[in-house]
Amino acid sequence: MELGAQDYADRKKDISQFLSQDIYQDEIKAMINHKRRRLIINISDLHSFNNLAPRILKNPSEFMQPFCDAVTEAAKGIDPKYLKEGEALHVGFEGPFVSRRVTPRDLLSEFIGSMVCVVGIVTKCSLVRPKVVKSVHFCPATENFTVREYRDITSNNGLPTGSVYPTRDENGNLLVTEYGLCQYKDHQTLSIQEVPENAAPGQLPRTVDVIVEDDLVDSCKPGDRVAIVGLYKALPGKSKGSVNGVFRTVLIANNVSLLNKEANAPIYSPEDLKNIKKIAERDDTFDLLGNSLAPSIYGHSWIKKAVVLLMLGGVEKNLKNGTHLRGDINMMMVGDPSVAKSQLLRAIINIAPLAISTTGRGSSGVGLTAAVTSDQETGERRLEAGAMVLGDRGVVCIDEFDKMNDQDRVAIHEVMEQQTVTIAKAGIHASLNARCSVVAAANPIYGTYDRSLTPTKNIGLPDSLLSRFDLLFIVLDQMDADIDRHISEHVLRMHRFRSPIDGGEAALDGSSRYGREDEADADSSVFVKYNRMLHGRKTERGRKRDTLTIKFLKKYIHYAKHRIQPELTDEASEHIATAYAELRNASSNAKTGGTLPITARTLETIIRLSTAHAKLKLSRKVTKVDVEAALKVLNFAIYHKELTEMEDREQERQREEARTHRADRQGPTTTAMEVDDPPRAQQPTAIGSLERIEAFKAIFGQHMRVNHKDTISISEVENVVNEGADGHYSRAEIVAILEVMLVYGLLDRNKVFIFLKDECPCFSSILV
Repeated sequence: MELGAQDYADRKKDISQFLSQDIYQDEIKAMINHKRRRLIINISDLHSFNNLAPRILKNPSEFMQPFCDAVTEAAKGIDPKYLKEGEALHVGFEGPFVSRRVTPRDLLSEFIGSMVCVVGIVTKCSLVRPKVVKSVHFCPATENFTVREYRDITSNNGLPTGSVYPTRDENGNLLVTEYGLCQYKDHQTLSIQEVPENAAPGQLPRTVDVIVEDDLVDSCKPGDRVAIVGLYKALPGKSKGSVNGVFRTVLIANNVSLLNKEANAPIYSPEDLKNIKKIAERDDTFDLLGNSLAPSIYGHSWIKKAVVLLMLGGVEKNLKNGTHLRGDINMMMVGDPSVAKSQLLRAIINIAPLAISTTGRGSSGVGLTAAVTSDQETGERRLEAGAMVLGDRGVVCIDEFDKMNDQDRVAIHEVMEQQTVTIAKAGIHASLNARCSVVAAANPIYGTYDRSLTPTKNIGLPDSLLSRFDLLFIVLDQMDADIDRHISEHVLRMHRFRSPIDGGEAALDGSSRYGREDEADADSSVFVKYNRMLHGRKTERGRKRDTLTIKFLKKYIHYAKHRIQPELTDEASEHIATAYAELRNASSNAKTGGTLPITARTLETIIRLSTAHAKLKLSRKVTKVDVEAALKVLNFAIYHKELTEMEDREQERQREEARTHRADRQGPTTTAMEVDDPPRAQQPTAIGSLERIEAFKAIFGQHMRVNHKDTISISEVENVVNEGADGHYSRAEIVAILEVMLVYGLLDRNKVFIFLKDECPCFSSILV
């Protein structure tokens, strides 16, 4: 707005006195040394000087031009050669804006004409274009120069001028534009959207357009979380050539600040820190956090533990040669319908500090990554961020992953490993950060899991995508009367005794989301109060199972994720290398393999899981215990067994060595076949070498796991083993091997019956 000469002089005098302070004289000198063109003023300093802050915040348009002129004069007084003729410096503001620090949803009409600080995430970003500020024209007939200045709503000095470009002077003589003498400034438009984790459920996220100019262009990119300070102005809208009463609003930025990962950090009280350390010192910390993740979901303990490690993540590293080692963990769940896959995703969304939810059918490849769109008003190209870019440093949950098109699914390959989105379309080449963990849930290719097929054929996804998932869990609907009884009791307790306003972890309301409203009470209670009606009877050991509250669980995960950066020890490194070699060997011996291919990415998976477990224990070092915990989770994901293959083979090797040692000391012993008084023609069967026993166990065990059989005959065992083995096994040798493995405890006794009455009368059945 136009100011009178006296008002302008008074304001400029007050500002010059403010800038004469030593602190801002030093700031101006630093600005000159670093060749910057913008001085940042703290609002707190203006409060203590002639009550300038309230006046500037309420009517910034009256103070911006005097401020810029005063800063320019102060800079020329320090270094007269710093600025060229006609150049001016700019001013930006920072500090506590209190009630004026808002989100796009809170940006209402009461703020029009004032200065505000808007916090959000950049979703769209246009190309940088030059805007003419002053044009110079030459008249060949009169040999005179004509100068015209252009001002719009973004200008601080005076009212907006017309945008008509002169072609003739007042006498009708032709004018020639001298483009080299014209002055321009950079111009760019952004779109700021409210952050996803604080958006109101069921409502479209609000967006505000931002105009940045001069040195502020390209200060942020899509996906960045920013706090932008500027003047909130209204532009008259036009409809069919006439001005209507609905105005379009924009934010004229004067300062852009990038928010770091600690921007939404919860408030830790001393009591919280003490409780966090107490929980970390417990022996059952891993189990406690897993049980507390989604207590309304029965079972799935290993998947819950994996989710806890996923939210903690590993340590991200950027090497000097430009290599990026991701620390985020990707996980996938494939299984029958109604096994709580979507409920687990909902629990992640409500616990993780930043989580974005999408579905396979409702998402496209560009919707997940990034897209090049056209501006509705100007028609120019602009870059728009997708869900994975918006979820940078967070978790992206994709439900119904199997319903996505193959072309859309390929688009996330780069994100899951390189953690960037590269766009080269319509003249725009850009690379955006998408450092997020991906949690996907899918149904098998035939709707339900076919136990007669291998996991790879059930999943129906290419290995190039599966290898990018660190963990892949097969979740089956077990037909077990005891399990069904426990699930029904658990669900009925939830329906009968949980308060409707309690909501649990799957509630979709604003109060349960991760936000500042959770931090009003800085002290969080640690454990959920035990309620026998709701939580059921006590455990088998006679004591109740502890469960952490959601608020404390959020604080614990945030503290462990951002405050602890563990380092690998020599012992842990050696153990990881040995475990990886064992996994590779097991996958090569087992003909069909597990749920995931064992590749070099599996080695990095072990490192990430071990580091996440060290974070869980608030440890600065990754130890062998952390590696063991990570291997148990990984082995359950690959083979659906709680005991790791490495531990299994180690115990088998130790028992075999002990048996061989005893046999060497005691000499020939009577075998089990001789005890049962076999026919005289049958001699004690010679058992093959340790390698043959191991090969037998690998082939036989893999067959039982893949087909999920309850019973198997000795004839089928003979056929299966001889089809997959290099050497032939006789039936007598197979029976002898099974009996020896049973005697020395080398078989898992909880899965399948093998009926051997004819071949081995002393055992009516062998439990495998």
